[in-house]
Amino acid sequence: MKRIPFHNRERELKEVMRILGAEPSLITFVYGPINSGKTTMISHLIEQLPEDYAPFYVNLRGRFITDYEDFLNVLFEIDEGGEVDNVTGYAKSILKDLGTVSGIPIPKNLFEQIFEKKDKSKDVFKYIEQFLIEISNKRVPVLIIDELQVIGDLKINGLLMYKLFNFFIRLTKELHLCHIFVVSSDSLFIENVYSEAMLDGRCRYLVVDDFDYETTATLLERDGFTDEEKAVAWEYCGGKPVCLMEMIHADNRELIAKDMLKTRVTHLKDLLDYLDYTRPRIMIGDDEYLVEKGDIADILNKFVDTEYIDDEGLNRPAKHFLIKDNILFLDPHTGIIKPQSRLNLLAIREVLKDV
Repeated sequence: MKRIPFHNRERELKEVMRILGAEPSLITFVYGPINSGKTTMISHLIEQLPEDYAPFYVNLRGRFITDYEDFLNVLFEIDEGGEVDNVTGYAKSILKDLGTVSGIPIPKNLFEQIFEKKDKSKDVFKYIEQFLIEISNKRVPVLIIDELQVIGDLKINGLLMYKLFNFFIRLTKELHLCHIFVVSSDSLFIENVYSEAMLDGRCRYLVVDDFDYETTATLLERDGFTDEEKAVAWEYCGGKPVCLMEMIHADNRELIAKDMLKTRVTHLKDLLDYLDYTRPRIMIGDDEYLVEKGDIADILNKFVDTEYIDDEGLNRPAKHFLIKDNILFLDPHTGIIKPQSRLNLLAIREVLKDV
């Protein structure tokens, strides 16, 4: 099966290595539009890390998490082999064979002991902290959590997310113990966590965006694209990796590009037609708001003559609806909003001609 090779993320990787070369002090949000290659970049980074780092990678993508037991099962990698009495001894015993793991390693008996406790979050964090302290004596711990927004609304004795980020602050800013990377395409989640968890001065942002033109052109040249085909790819796909892959696989590249746009146009028309018959409700904080078609159209109309708009002054329920529906993307660091892809931008312009 043909795949796009990992390509030209030197700027982002250089920034990550700069972060890893300093003492842990801030939580790093790795964010960007959907399908821009964030997870691919992180996977490549993990493979390339020197041996003096100890990466722990937790991917929540596709996980159905409804309660605390689900969360624990994802957060930890349970070691079924033998019983261990204490965290210190266990961490020391696995250090020499510790590779990349999909969670924080924990012996089964210690996992079961934690799960039996009434205040599980306290014991979970206590175990992780003690484990990372032991690991840090020999290697630099790096905790990466992908798609963390999956548990954004999960409440366990209060909002779990608030407790989790307070713990992250302790591991980074207070103890300087572990580098923490939170990877997400959900910019509203990042914006909300920043506010709710009081992350001012406690986090940094690293954007992984779609490829620029030069990178896209170089990538397509490897697959024998003519200049005309490269122009078509850039016009329809921009630098969106998943879209470019569709064109690379296609026999008729211009036809597949037009077909992808036709699909986006159909979806957007259907959405606007849907808004003629109903008024969706959306939660912002603890309050519920109705989404009006007129407010949706007002925001979309702004992209007829530009590719980016400022977040300020937009109708908030309509803005949240369009972002949650992956039509628009909000950069939580700059406050800039743009369509999630070049295809979305073209579809917006096509549909708005008839509205």
